[in-house]
Amino acid sequence: MLDKVNGILRRQEEILAELATPDVADDPGRMTALMKEQAQLMPVAEVCLEYRKAEDALCDSRLLLEEEEDPEMRDMLSEEIENAKAQKEKAEAELRILLLPKDPNDRRNAIVEIRAGAGGDEAALFAAEIYRMYVRYADRRGWKTEMISLNENGLGGFRECTFQVNGSDVFERLKYESGTHRVQRVPATESGGRIHTSTVTVAVLPEAEEIDVEIDPKDCRIDVFRATGNGGQCVNTTDSAVRLTHIPTGIVISCQDEKSQLKNRARAMKVLRARLYDLERRAAHEKRADLRRSQVGTGDRSEKIRTYNFGQGRVTDHRIHLTTHRIDSILDGDLDEIIESLIRTEQAEKLANEKEVEA
Repeated sequence: MLDKVNGILRRQEEILAELATPDVADDPGRMTALMKEQAQLMPVAEVCLEYRKAEDALCDSRLLLEEEEDPEMRDMLSEEIENAKAQKEKAEAELRILLLPKDPNDRRNAIVEIRAGAGGDEAALFAAEIYRMYVRYADRRGWKTEMISLNENGLGGFRECTFQVNGSDVFERLKYESGTHRVQRVPATESGGRIHTSTVTVAVLPEAEEIDVEIDPKDCRIDVFRATGNGGQCVNTTDSAVRLTHIPTGIVISCQDEKSQLKNRARAMKVLRARLYDLERRAAHEKRADLRRSQVGTGDRSEKIRTYNFGQGRVTDHRIHLTTHRIDSILDGDLDEIIESLIRTEQAEKLANEKEVEA
């Protein structure tokens, strides 16, 4: 562990020294890369310093104890040794978590796709509530949301909805939301008071850059049509809406939220890039079967991950068997309890896997 600690601290010193050189100041790309690495390294380096400080204090106290003969001083040094041991163990436990392999996509923005599943109009209404839940969660964390495409059902529900979330570590937290969300409640349209079960699927994709996915323009067919919706200058008056078809995969994306055809085309390409990147990620993951076992759930959108039971006021996450009776606050965007529990569970499983490998 001490070798890792010293290596991390040396790397931090190297980054700081390079950032101070004139050459880096003239190279914005290199400066950005170094500053990003420094930001990622900072929390690890801080715990490394605590670990090394505790290690030094432990060594010093042990040396003094060997030479000390006074009983009171020996008692005091023994107490200092125990304190230093506790601090070292605490720092070591934190470091083991911080040094776990990271998903390289965790720092990226995310594109979220929500679709109404089984349940007709009730599913569409709940899809709209799920969308609002994520928007409120983004507000709580200081993230920005941007609608990409929306298909409404005329009753205030969403048949399909695609939006982007920009901010710090967005994909790291939202990736756990991929899957099937089930709702159990009496719909507003139900006169007999019967409880209905409906589903909504959520897919969270890391935003892909152009360098991540190369798209051949010949593989894309772009159709334009008149936007439809609740009204506005360009609705039903100009061919501003875009339907993008990626011929090799059959992926179809429609965007009509912007008044400009060019902007809708750019947004459609952004979603296509994210979907193709996600396909590549999933293909790579399938080649490593043990990766699935080291994660909380598969993240597959066909997997039922959560149930929202309005009659009992509860929300249950089936992957970690967590049940809370705070359905109102969760739908208001208070998702941290669930997401942090998922993160801790995944970390514990990864630590257990590492110990098996070490053994």
